Amino acid sequence: MKTKNLCFLSFFLFLSFFARAQELVLPLASPKASVSQTIGLTDVSVKYHTPSIRGREVWGKLVPYGEVWRTGANEATLVTFSDDVVVQGEKLPAGTYSLFTIPETHDNWTIIFNKELNQWGAFDYKQSEDALRVPVQAIPSDHHETLFFSFTNIKPTSGELNLNWEKIRIPIRIDVEVDKKAVANIKSAISQAKPDDWRIYAQAVNYFLQNKKESELALELIDKSIEINSNFYNNWLKAQLMAQHNEYREAVVLVKKAIKLGEQEKETFKQYATDLELDLKEWRVKQN
Repeated sequence: MKTKNLCFLSFFLFLSFFARAQELVLPLASPKASVSQTIGLTDVSVKYHTPSIRGREVWGKLVPYGEVWRTGANEATLVTFSDDVVVQGEKLPAGTYSLFTIPETHDNWTIIFNKELNQWGAFDYKQSEDALRVPVQAIPSDHHETLFFSFTNIKPTSGELNLNWEKIRIPIRIDVEVDKKAVANIKSAISQAKPDDWRIYAQAVNYFLQNKKESELALELIDKSIEINSNFYNNWLKAQLMAQHNEYREAVVLVKKAIKLGEQEKETFKQYATDLELDLKEWRVKQN
């Protein structure tokens, strides 16, 4: 009986040791990496592995032309969009996708967003699971030993996701919807605003001013802000609204009022004072 118990104990210890050995963490030849960027109000993130050239010929050899490529190393690269987007002019719903590419030639590429996740490389890739395919032109670039993704040309409603490796860059244009979501956020915030929160209305009006949107709603909101707490900032915002509608006489009256109110808040006002004086000078000329 003792012999059987000892054998069982030895076997258990062996399994425990083997299990611990399986958890051994060692450096990867192509380490994990990730990058993220907010474009407008949309979050875009990429998770991938980073192969290096290590003296190999990449395009047409290590990465064959005309074949689906995992676009990285190890597991397929994953791209996540928090909202619906437009990629290279084509609509793509919000979600997470496996990113594959086909280098048709050195300069001409096909970008693929595939709905099947958790793939190892492109071995189980199925075209039937593609959510989108778009063509992209490669651009000559500085030499990069290790593959990496980056974001460039970030603007209020667009940006580029770039694949960088060897001596090329693959720019993927991403366009996002901002106004509808921003207006929805504004209306939601206002519905939950505290009775004395004049700032939330002023912030909303500033957005509308900068983007020349919702002028009637902006006027309604700025009046509400001034009603709660009349100060230099919200009076200046209303002056800008008036000027935007070519109502320069009223704009002059309001900016004068804003300057007088600002003199009572010297520390806060000083960073805006020059802009208000310039507006007053410009609108005085235009009111005649």
